[in-house]
Amino acid sequence: MKAATELRIASVESLDYEGRGVARVEGKTIFIEGALPGELVEFETFRRKPSYERAHAIRILRASPFRVDPRCASFGVCGGCSMQHLEPRAQVAAKQRILEDNLQRIGKVRAETLLAPIHGPTWAYRHRARFGARYVPGKNTALVGFRERKRSYIADMAACEVVPARISALLLPLRTLINGLSIRERMPQVELAIGDEIDTLTFRILEPLTPDDEATFRQFSDAHGVQVFLQPGGPDTVARLHPRGAPPLEYRLPEFDLVFPFNPTEFTQVNPAINRVLVRRAVALLDPRPGERVGDMFCGLGNFSLAVARRGAQVHGIEGSMVLVERARENAARNALGERCTFEVADLFKTTPESWNALGSFDKLLIDPPRDGAIELAKALGTEGPKRVVYVSCNPATLARDAEVMVHVNGYRLMAAGVVNMFPHTSHVESMAMFER
Repeated sequence: MKAATELRIASVESLDYEGRGVARVEGKTIFIEGALPGELVEFETFRRKPSYERAHAIRILRASPFRVDPRCASFGVCGGCSMQHLEPRAQVAAKQRILEDNLQRIGKVRAETLLAPIHGPTWAYRHRARFGARYVPGKNTALVGFRERKRSYIADMAACEVVPARISALLLPLRTLINGLSIRERMPQVELAIGDEIDTLTFRILEPLTPDDEATFRQFSDAHGVQVFLQPGGPDTVARLHPRGAPPLEYRLPEFDLVFPFNPTEFTQVNPAINRVLVRRAVALLDPRPGERVGDMFCGLGNFSLAVARRGAQVHGIEGSMVLVERARENAARNALGERCTFEVADLFKTTPESWNALGSFDKLLIDPPRDGAIELAKALGTEGPKRVVYVSCNPATLARDAEVMVHVNGYRLMAAGVVNMFPHTSHVESMAMFER
């Protein structure tokens, strides 16, 4: 007979970067899922290591005043959210502490000014999502949704509170759609992309559709008012199935009088309301002036580049994807900014002092890397880099690592830093920092 697992009691001190409560018991760090700072909890360990343990909260003996009831019925099973049990303002405060801790512990730096957190709608905010899809013979139905937390299974969810209600209402009809297809077992993913005017769903298909399948998709598209795209291979194989001749996806930055057409699988920010504020703050911190030359590293389709150019600066954007560079050029032309913007393809993860110097001098620089950060670029800047750098980060650990180089090697000052709550109810920490000589 398996021995009963010992239940212990701990006082929770903080949250870690995955939204788990952190406690210390007999000199050992315990990461407790479902626990919040300030709580006294009874917990059960499910993984032991020499220096730490991972555990589940079994009973809350003293609850945090910021504990709330999760809105989503799938919370705790679905891996899409990890912090719905924490009041939204407290989520932002916890993320700010995570950012400050990473900067001090990893980067050995402290921001001279803490920026006010950027936050906005906490529900129905996601305009991009990748839902897994799987036909389950044992249940004789398809499942469509996010993966289960820390598992590869798709959560059995009938609704999702972080996408718009009209999209949440499609989860069950999507099951019915997939159930009726000849390739129901060969469709692993449905990708959502919402523009300012239209909704799109891109279906990853591993086998060709039959004529009946295509008719089923057209009926679904007409009934629910969504554009249907198919992706039989890589991202470059995405093509609209229905309706033909429909208007393109696009989003706007009204403050800068900008319109950005984009394709369903091209990278855009998940949260459009926050993106508008993010761009506004980045441009304000960068303070581009007419006559200045500004670099936009990891420029994507020009989200920051065009806003900076609208302020009168000359912008040179660099991105690793030729598809995105072409999109950035098209967007610059679409917004009558082609003469102020140039773009090129380069692997910024392989930046060297020589390749950096070959780009010419920049007065100011914006860096918006993926989670891996921009360590080689930071090293290449050296002591003669631009006078001001604005760094937009989606990983506080790599931002802190790069900040150490910027401050302690390159001689910049970390003038300001703050969090951007791009993903409410998740442990994802997006942030912004400004460095200056």
